[in-house]
Amino acid sequence: MDPSSSPVRLINWDLAGDTAARLAGPGPRLSSREVDAVVADLRAHADASVAHVHRITGLEAARDLRDSSVLIVDRASWSRANVQSFEALLGPALGRLAASKGDAFGPNAALFGSAVTGAEMGTILAFLSSKVLGQYDPFSSLARDGVPAGGRLLLVAPNIVEIERELGVDPADFRLWVCLHEQTHRVQFAAAPWLRDHLRENIGRLTEGLVETTDNFGERLAAAARGAVAARSRRDGAGSAAAAPDTGPDSRPGLLSAIQDPEERAIMSHLTAVMSLLEGHANVVMDAVDASIVPTVKTIRQRFNRRGAHRGPVETWIRRFLGLEAKMRQYADGQRFVSAVVREIGMEGFNAVWERPENLPTERELHHHREWIRRVTGAGSAAG
Repeated sequence: MDPSSSPVRLINWDLAGDTAARLAGPGPRLSSREVDAVVADLRAHADASVAHVHRITGLEAARDLRDSSVLIVDRASWSRANVQSFEALLGPALGRLAASKGDAFGPNAALFGSAVTGAEMGTILAFLSSKVLGQYDPFSSLARDGVPAGGRLLLVAPNIVEIERELGVDPADFRLWVCLHEQTHRVQFAAAPWLRDHLRENIGRLTEGLVETTDNFGERLAAAARGAVAARSRRDGAGSAAAAPDTGPDSRPGLLSAIQDPEERAIMSHLTAVMSLLEGHANVVMDAVDASIVPTVKTIRQRFNRRGAHRGPVETWIRRFLGLEAKMRQYADGQRFVSAVVREIGMEGFNAVWERPENLPTERELHHHREWIRRVTGAGSAAG
């Protein structure tokens, strides 16, 4: 086929997946019997965690999660699954740009640029694949046939085993603790079935706006890909609720530095607020977990948090480059918002946030929770 007649691909998705799978280490050595036991145990804890999430959140969506699935995966499989979801999420916007601007660069330049971006995405995913413990992916049904409409929850078995051994904690308690957080994300999207498409629309608009100019096209596209990938990691292990662009000052040179248009900044602010809400809410649920649910939860929290304070210089640099440290601060903002709202009007009052897009908090409201309470519920004092 004549290369000039082929559609322009702005990201080589196949190369991204292959690169990530090749660079990701296998993790701890386990016998086939040990692997089977870990997989069965994680599935059992994933199922058991749903009832706890339902009790803590009061969300009726937690009663029935049959429209989504749970997969126990290795690092390479996690990376490939994320590439598939990124392609489904970003592909339509990038496809429209390629169709409209394909004549802005020759096929050879496009081929080279897509390979560079694909390799970069794969390299970042390989790094994250050794850190992520779990991730709820609401976009997976857009990427592949046969995936339930509600998406899938991915639990990265080698990482969970590696961290529980490193921390010296009870494996059963640690696995349930991880599953509780990730099942909370699964419940969030079940409670707000409009949320997936809402995020998808805004992410697509932002991506398209970021790379629609030919000036520094490659750099902007790489920044968009890097930012989307970076959003998959949070804290020191579990995956993000959804693929959203990276934000925060520590991501420079990255997505934030490319944003100049006021509309783009407004979308970024909105996505920052939503992602902070999702992670903050999951952290509040985790804080409600006591020894009656996870007997050694206090030890797990202390050792897990302490572990994050002792990263090596290379990992610290990579995390700053990806903007992950900035994300931790944003998620802390989300947790403070959720805690403050629940403290004042209860979990039932807070759950109005899942009813419709207009009830999502703004970035300002994350820091002024009573403004959200007054706007959405009509309750609250005049204090900010």
